[in-house]
Amino acid sequence: MRVKALVAVRSGSMRVQNKNLRPFCGKTLIHYKLEQLLRIKNLDGIVLNSNDDTMLDIGKSYGVETVKRDPRYASNSVVMSEVFCNMAENCDTDVIVYANVTNPLLKDETLEQAIEFYKQHCGEYTSVNSAHKLKEFMWLDGKPLNYDPEHQPRSQDLPDIFVPNAAFSILARETMMHDRNIVAKKPFMYEIDYYEATDIDNPIDFEIAEYLFKKYRLGEGS
Repeated sequence: MRVKALVAVRSGSMRVQNKNLRPFCGKTLIHYKLEQLLRIKNLDGIVLNSNDDTMLDIGKSYGVETVKRDPRYASNSVVMSEVFCNMAENCDTDVIVYANVTNPLLKDETLEQAIEFYKQHCGEYTSVNSAHKLKEFMWLDGKPLNYDPEHQPRSQDLPDIFVPNAAFSILARETMMHDRNIVAKKPFMYEIDYYEATDIDNPIDFEIAEYLFKKYRLGEGS
C-alpha cells in the first residue's frame, strides 16, 4: 500500500491570524512540518494542499507534491465534511496520513510507530487517530457528565475520555471519501502525551508551542 502524508493549510485562519505563515522559531509551521515528514521513513510521499500560492511555493521548495485547493473548500462557510472529501479526492495514494502543521511537538518516532500500527491493524480499525486522555470534571446543562457528585472520585479515577487532538489521522483514502471525515466510523484512539498533543488553536497556544519547541526540539534535528 502507498502511504502519503497530507498537509492541509489555507489562508484566512480566524483565531490565530495568518498562523501558517507567521514566524515560528525562525521559520513557519509549514516549514517545520514538511521537514519532519521528509524524515519519516515509512512515508511514500507528501502532498501539500492549499488555496494559497505562498504556501504552495513552500511545498514546491521542498520538492513535495502540491495541490491547489478550490477557494470554495478554503472558505469559512463550507462544512469540514465536504473539505475532507475534496482533499481525499485530490490525493493520489492508498493511505492518507493527515498531519496538521499546528502540532509542532509531535515526535518523529511517534508518527512512524503509528503508521506501522495502522498497517498492522487496518483490518480491525478504519482509522488511527492521535488522542490524549481527559481527566477533568465535566458538566453540561447543569448536570455532571462523567461522575456522581454525591460520590465524587479523585480526578485520576475519572473514566478515561479520549480527545482526538489532530496531531495525525491515518486512514485509507477511500475511507476518508466515504466517511467524509478523518476520524472514521471505527477509529482507534492512539494515545500520545500532552506535550506532543500541543495544538495551536489560539494566540496563547502559539506562544506556548514556540516556547516548548525552542526549549526541547531545536537541536534535536527537528
